[in-house]
Amino acid sequence: MNPREPLYKAAGVDTAAAQSGLHKIVEHIKQTWPAPDGFGAVKLDIGYFANVIDIGGIGLAICTDGVGSKSIIAQMMNRYDTIGIDCVAMNVNDAICVGARPISMVDYIAIEKADADILGAIAIGLAVGAKEAGISISGGEIALLKDLVRGFDLVGMAVGIVPLDRIITGRDLVPGDVIIGLESSGIHSNGLSLARHVFFERARLAIDHVFPELGVPLGEELLRPTFIYVPEILDIIKNIPTVKALINITGDGLLNLARVDAKVGFMIDTLPPMPPIFRLIQQCGAVDNTEMFEVYNMGVGFCVLVSERDADAVLSILHRHGRRAQVIGRVVEDDGKGVHLPRERLVGHGKAFTPI
Repeated sequence: MNPREPLYKAAGVDTAAAQSGLHKIVEHIKQTWPAPDGFGAVKLDIGYFANVIDIGGIGLAICTDGVGSKSIIAQMMNRYDTIGIDCVAMNVNDAICVGARPISMVDYIAIEKADADILGAIAIGLAVGAKEAGISISGGEIALLKDLVRGFDLVGMAVGIVPLDRIITGRDLVPGDVIIGLESSGIHSNGLSLARHVFFERARLAIDHVFPELGVPLGEELLRPTFIYVPEILDIIKNIPTVKALINITGDGLLNLARVDAKVGFMIDTLPPMPPIFRLIQQCGAVDNTEMFEVYNMGVGFCVLVSERDADAVLSILHRHGRRAQVIGRVVEDDGKGVHLPRERLVGHGKAFTPI
C-alpha cells in the first residue's frame, strides 16, 4: 500500500471515485426534473440529506440509505435482530434534516439464499426502529440473488412531510450561531469497512475479542445500533421554529456540516470525549487523525444549529428526552465553508481534512 494512500481506500472504499461517479449520475438524473413551478417540482439540489417534492402544495420529503457493511458484522456475530434498527435510523435521521416528520419506510433485502430465521430477525429490528421513530414499515422487497450477493444487504427508503415554507437547509446561518452536538451510540453505520480491515485483517482479532476499554465483545460493540434522533428533533422543530440547520453526522463525519446552504464555516472547539471504539481503531490500524475525522462521527451523531439565544431551550429539550448534548462550536465567517478543529489541528474542506 502506498504510505500516502488512505487506509479506507485500501479497505475497499474509494470515496473519491464514488464522488466522481455521483457527478456523472447527477448530470443525467436532473434531466428528469419537472418545471420548478410544476407538479412534482424538486425543491432542493442534489447533495442534501433528503430532498423535497412539491405534490400540490404539500412537501414530500424522500431519502434512501442502507446499513452498508455492518451487515457483515451481523453475519459474523450470527445476530440479525438489531441491524433493522440501523436501517431505519439511517433513513429517518436523514429525513428530519430537512425539517420533515418521517411517516413511513419500505425496505429492500437482497440475500444470498432464503433463510426464514434471518429474515424474521431482521424484521424484528425494523419493527423496533420504526416504533422508536414513530413510523410505519409499509412494504418492501426480498430479492434472492445467490449469484450476486454474499450474505445479505439491507436498504430502506423513507418518506415524510414538511411544509414547503419550513424546509430546513441552513440557508439562514450567520456567524455567531451555535452548533449543538448530540452524542452518538458509537460507530453507528459508517466506516465499518475500515473497522473490519483494521481489527480482523491487520490486527487479526477475533469477533469475540474483549478490549478492557469496551467491556463487551468487539463484535457486540460494532453491532451497537445507530441512535434514532427523531422524537427529540421533532420536538425541537415544533418548539424552536427558528432552528436553522439539522445535520446527520454519517459518512464524512463533521464534514457533513458543510452541506448547508450558506457560505459559512464551522469552528468546532469543544468536542465531547471520544468513545473508546474510535481510539482502538486508530491504535490498531495506525490510522491518521485526518482520516479518522473524515470517516467517523467521533462521538457526535447529530448536530442542531441555532442562534445563540435558542441554545439553552434546545439543550433543555434534548436533556428532557434523555439525550446527552452540548455546544461543540460556532458558525464563523468562511466563504470556503471550512470545518475547523483547532484542538486536533485540522481544517476540512469538501471530503478531506488537512493538518494545520
